[in-house]
Amino acid sequence: MKTKGFAKHYYLMLLPGFAWLAVFGIFPMFGIVLAFEHFSPVKGMFGSDWVGLENFRYMFSLNDTKSIFVNTIFIAIMKIIANLVVPLVFALLLNELRIVVMKKWVQTIVYLPHFLSWVILGGIVLDLFSLDGPANQILHVFGIDAINFFGKASLFPFLAVGTDVWKEFGFNMIIYLAALTGINPALYEAAGIDGASRMRRIWHVTLPGVRTTASLLAVLALGNVLNAGFDQIFNLYNPLVYSSGDIIDTWVYRTGLLNMQYELATAVGLLKSVVGFILIGISYFAAYKWTNYRIF
Repeated sequence: MKTKGFAKHYYLMLLPGFAWLAVFGIFPMFGIVLAFEHFSPVKGMFGSDWVGLENFRYMFSLNDTKSIFVNTIFIAIMKIIANLVVPLVFALLLNELRIVVMKKWVQTIVYLPHFLSWVILGGIVLDLFSLDGPANQILHVFGIDAINFFGKASLFPFLAVGTDVWKEFGFNMIIYLAALTGINPALYEAAGIDGASRMRRIWHVTLPGVRTTASLLAVLALGNVLNAGFDQIFNLYNPLVYSSGDIIDTWVYRTGLLNMQYELATAVGLLKSVVGFILIGISYFAAYKWTNYRIF
């Protein structure tokens, strides 16, 4: 009886979380009905005319639709690859550093940007790459004319990926460092006795030791193929780079909230959610099959 009473307190502690989920996650789901209506604010959500899949047909007839899906997938895939490779390489380099104090300082410094929002970092990045910012001042030293970095559509996706890696690779590196601590030191000693150089030990001991972790992160990242990062793009992009920088989330924001085409924005957002749900299911199935990872 005491155990049951003790368990009730845990359920009570969960109530605020369930309330938050209900208010912000479950109740708003009723809004997806807008994707199948010709919405009228006067008639309301449940009184507007039903049009079935007409909004989806109209969505695919727009020129912007193909562009935003291509931009989203391109930027998201580049982010996934970069955020897998860069933290791994940096973790390997940091793991080889023998000065413990310096290792801790470096780890802390590269970890800090993760805690800053894109509202702050967006302003910093825009100032760094402005026409009179440090980046262009360095180019001026070498006789290169100033470049409008965030005004060139061809450069924007790569700047978005680069700045995202700068913000997140310190956090992702922690995962690899944790995996590196699980490698048996005896393997390095045996490799050293056999005459293996430092690079050989990294190739034959370290990399196989983190292979499972890297594979798991890669598989789980599959569910984020349609998430290119609304916060970052919204704070960095402008009309000059819409052709290469406009993604699904920013387009839905402008179409739904600014242009008040609620039904069209809901249709695009619903399509993204359905595809994302399928990709997440596939990623967890692949994670269980290849790395024996499961949630439940």
